[in-house]
Amino acid sequence: MKTNEIHVRDPFVLREGGQYYLYGTRGATCWGKADGFDVYVSRDLEEWDGPHACFTRPEGFWADRNYWAPEVHAYEGAYYMFASFAAEGVHRGTQILRAASPMGPFAVWSAGPVTPRDWECLDGTFYVESDGTPYMVFCHEWVQAGDGEVWAMPLCRDLKASAGEPVLLFRASEAEWAKSVHHSSGVDGYVTDGPFLWKTAEGRLLCLWASFSEGGYTEGLAVSDTGRVSSHFTQLPPVFSRDGGHGMLFRTEDGQLMLTLHNPNQSPRERPVFYPMRETGDRVERMEC
Repeated sequence: MKTNEIHVRDPFVLREGGQYYLYGTRGATCWGKADGFDVYVSRDLEEWDGPHACFTRPEGFWADRNYWAPEVHAYEGAYYMFASFAAEGVHRGTQILRAASPMGPFAVWSAGPVTPRDWECLDGTFYVESDGTPYMVFCHEWVQAGDGEVWAMPLCRDLKASAGEPVLLFRASEAEWAKSVHHSSGVDGYVTDGPFLWKTAEGRLLCLWASFSEGGYTEGLAVSDTGRVSSHFTQLPPVFSRDGGHGMLFRTEDGQLMLTLHNPNQSPRERPVFYPMRETGDRVERMEC
């Protein structure tokens, strides 16, 4: 199938063994009951084989809705999926799953969400600090926090649990371009979605993240003040502001830096898109066509 036939939100690409593995939130079940995640496989980012179910809700699993933003990371000989889940009367959180292959099947690894249990959290991503310490970077959701927040929390080396208290990296309103939005519950606030960490060739640590601007859903960018993840991040101009976001960066087989995100942010039209990027000083930017 073609890229424009894949209906997912929050696309994430893992490059492994000469192939690209694409994961994302199933568009058809994003906002209600859900039971799993899929993976699509390609050699050229244009033609895809799939969907192949890579995680199916096991009997007794605590969450039954809002299966969001699966990311898959290779780490110490296995593949770990960081994904957000929800259930009635339980705070949303990011749980960690594990598999021997990018194709899955992924099985429950952490004992429930690793994010703080009394917070509404989502979109956990994975980053390993230069000293080898694994971290989850995640959002404290705006519907609870008001001004959405991005936090970093150290993990145990086996990725089964947290290994310390989270550290605040930034709030959504710190971005000059961010626009307050209204939730159907009556809450007004600033959104934080989809953090993703990227270390540049010059050693700058960047954080992609998504919120809303005058252009709609927007892919923002921030840079660590110290080069480490447990630091304040300063906001930079966004990398995409035309109703698309929740993106990530990866390199192609020939080394080209690529951004993927979903665009537009309107159900059921969401599709993964790919843009060539380049590193320029302390940021990344889209290349001119």
